[in-house]
Amino acid sequence: MPAYRFLALDSDSAEQRGVLEADSARGARALLRSRGLIPLQVEPIVADARAADAGRRFGRRRLNAQELALLTRQISGLLVSGLPLERALGALAEDADRSEIADLLQAVKSEVAGGHSLSAALGQHPREFSEVYRALVAAGEDSGDLGLVLGSLADYLESTQQLRAKLLQAIAYPVIVVLVAIAVIVLLLTYVVPQVVGVFQGAHQKLPMLTIGLIAVSDFMRRWGWSIGVLLLIGGVILRTALRQPGPRAAFDASLLRLPQLGRLIRGLNTARFASTLAILTGSGVPILRALQAAIDTVSNSVLKADAQEALALLREGSSLASALGLHKRYPPVLLTFIRLGEQTGTLPDMLQRAANQHSQEVQRRAFTLVTILEPLLILGMGVVVLLIVLAVMMPIIQMNNLVR
Repeated sequence: MPAYRFLALDSDSAEQRGVLEADSARGARALLRSRGLIPLQVEPIVADARAADAGRRFGRRRLNAQELALLTRQISGLLVSGLPLERALGALAEDADRSEIADLLQAVKSEVAGGHSLSAALGQHPREFSEVYRALVAAGEDSGDLGLVLGSLADYLESTQQLRAKLLQAIAYPVIVVLVAIAVIVLLLTYVVPQVVGVFQGAHQKLPMLTIGLIAVSDFMRRWGWSIGVLLLIGGVILRTALRQPGPRAAFDASLLRLPQLGRLIRGLNTARFASTLAILTGSGVPILRALQAAIDTVSNSVLKADAQEALALLREGSSLASALGLHKRYPPVLLTFIRLGEQTGTLPDMLQRAANQHSQEVQRRAFTLVTILEPLLILGMGVVVLLIVLAVMMPIIQMNNLVR
């Protein structure tokens, strides 16, 4: 549906600006009049509409995680300061750094001005505002403490972003080392080695076995390198397509959980995200069944997600959350212990947050430990490969010097 940017007057003759969706410009004016506004100017947003459609097709979000956390913190601060929601959205739209964010806020503001709740207005933009986000906003509106709930939501988003940033920081160096190593080795085998070894072949000298092997590998890479790259690309596409199917995805995720170090890291990361989401939802007054369903959506491992879905069904039948999650013994015992204590003492949100904090720290510790072990191994492996190439090149040179003497 086309979007239109409007300028209108309200009952107090104050200017109102915003964005709304309508079938036509006449429909947009009629919609404004139904809201008690007098339309002065209605213009189609042609470029922005195309950009939004392209974003929907390619899965692009107008708000990244950092911008969403900052926006939530700003709305919370303005509401706690006593500014009405509609004015807060308008002020943030005027100060937005990007036009896409400004249009998004104006669209939300127009929905709020039309009598919709903030959670309902955010529901018109599910790509930018997740179900967890909207559930917390709805809980804040029901409790009357929207500003405080948005502040807690901002804390949650910032902590999630920090954990993600630390994990990316931990794996960035090994990934760079691997990419550089592959590039150097490919360059040596396909460009440097053939030029150097060609001199020895022209001299009809008997070459060492290491040099012969290096020549064979170099010839293979030069002849079939592109084919190998294409096959790897096709294999990656096939694997990605297969992992979209429930059966292969479940088998793959289950195998990941069985890995010695990586499995514990994946389990801890999903557990921390699950517990943190469930803690903030239940702490904000969201019913446990709805909170659990929203928390399940944050679990990326399909096996752990299936266990949580089964726990949700058992919870509807009257089972406790701790016993339901511990049925298949895939979730960490620490989480189950905290949940059991929370259910017994009536402090489930606090216990869930403690479990989330503990698992977040454990994930960071394991990630940095794994990287600490991996870094020297990668450097050592790259050094061994380069050393073999250098020896394969130098050994014929040493033999020629001995013959000359």
